[in-house]
Amino acid sequence: MKNEIYDVTIIGGGPIGLFTAFYSGMRELKTKVIEYLPQVGGKVTYFYPEKILRDIGAIPGISGADLIKQLEEQASTFDPTMVFGERVDDLERAEDGTYILTSHNGEKHFTRTVILAIGHGTLGVKKLPVDGAEYFEGKNLYYAVDRVESFRGKHVLISGGGDSAIDWANRLEPIADKVTIVHRREAFSGHESSITEMNNSETHIKCSCYVSDVIGKERIDKVVLTHVDTGEKEVVEIDALLVNHGFNLDLGGIQNWGMTMNEGKVVTDAKMETSIPGIFAVGDIVTYPHRLTLIAGGLAEGPKALNSAKAYLDPEAEAMAMYSTHHKDFVEV
Repeated sequence: MKNEIYDVTIIGGGPIGLFTAFYSGMRELKTKVIEYLPQVGGKVTYFYPEKILRDIGAIPGISGADLIKQLEEQASTFDPTMVFGERVDDLERAEDGTYILTSHNGEKHFTRTVILAIGHGTLGVKKLPVDGAEYFEGKNLYYAVDRVESFRGKHVLISGGGDSAIDWANRLEPIADKVTIVHRREAFSGHESSITEMNNSETHIKCSCYVSDVIGKERIDKVVLTHVDTGEKEVVEIDALLVNHGFNLDLGGIQNWGMTMNEGKVVTDAKMETSIPGIFAVGDIVTYPHRLTLIAGGLAEGPKALNSAKAYLDPEAEAMAMYSTHHKDFVEV
């Protein structure tokens, strides 16, 4: 029913939102998930389907695509309602306490509690700031890697100095003919072990310079690198250009809901409660002291938010769900 009221509405269908939906079912709450993209997975599906993730307990390594596939299967255990292609912007509260969420297309959703799992907001990569670069998108200018094998035997130049750029340098170096990474600064900002791995590989590292121009007709044949301090230029022949400059933060109308914010993130307490009663937040959108900025940390935040939502709806409820091994749907007969 169009005006059906849900116990919990999770905004965001990325890894954290999916696990939160599973745990919502564990707590026997009527659950809806609203995702802006046409599929689940968020940033992982969009940018890292073949990237190997290693920061989740008991999983030595798993591709982004496989992780999302398993999380989606897990989330579907209790049949939550899934809505795609909608960006939630507006929030209002009815006299009976029900929250009314309005999407960018005018659709309305009714819920007793809300859990924000929107990551950094609507996805938008920071494009290469070079005139005419957009012409080569879909040719050999990449902002994400769909197929690692497409880089085999090529000279790949990576522009960026964070975790994503370093991880792709390490992943592509064994199969590419040559990998060059270009960074504006002298120091990289990724995980120490990843930087060490890159430094010990055959990756060509060029610091204190940036891609200032691209040269080619149908594809990029060469890039111009400019030194930050001296202005000295160098022309480098390449086969592919991979740009990892991060993402643009766009929370849309959610940033106007009146929640306490700090540097573009939603402030929560240890129970994942925001400053608005009945509104909770998890994952990369959240800030609180000593937060663990790993998927593993976000996966723990989902159940914490659900327990808080359950207590908000029913103060007499148990503080947490029973272990899954004791749940009636999982007990082996």
